[in-house]
Amino acid sequence: MRNDIGPPPSTVLKARLISIARESEWFWPALVAVRGLQLPSWCIGAGAVRNLVWDSLHEFRTPSALSDVDVAYFDASDLSTARDAELERRLVDDHPDIPWEVTNQAAVHEWYEARFGHAVSPLVSLEDAVASWPELATSVGITLHADDSIDVIAPHGLDDLFAMVVRRNPTRVSVETYRQRVEQKQYRKRWPRVIVVPC
Repeated sequence: MRNDIGPPPSTVLKARLISIARESEWFWPALVAVRGLQLPSWCIGAGAVRNLVWDSLHEFRTPSALSDVDVAYFDASDLSTARDAELERRLVDDHPDIPWEVTNQAAVHEWYEARFGHAVSPLVSLEDAVASWPELATSVGITLHADDSIDVIAPHGLDDLFAMVVRRNPTRVSVETYRQRVEQKQYRKRWPRVIVVPC
């Protein structure tokens, strides 16, 4: 685990996020579906959580479209892409309406350079992975346990997520990649109250 990860999310914001997740007509069933895979360490995170919260804060009745629902898990014992594909297939069988994307974070270092142009060190845990995601607001994951309790993984806190601030996470993402994402995502067209921090 990196030692530069910030303070834990505030109790108030964490409770608010959990409440939004529980009340969502699409996010809660997604959590239940992933829990059914019985993975040792997992979360739904990144853009799925961002959309969930920003739609709620904008009081949108119809959820914003998602290119994918990121399911992140950590298992260093099997880094095969075939396993990711099999888990994804099982989720699609259960919920074909959800655009699933399943990624073993323990294997990210094996393909990161080919996709983003520079090599990275292996991640050591799911928390380490979430801490490296592109923006601080999207460095958040939600896990549902067998007793229906929810854990929130937010190594950089939840302030940016709830303030609707898009800010580069310097842990792993280059300035160029961040700028490309901002241009591609067009956040303010979807959520007018969003603040994009230039880089």
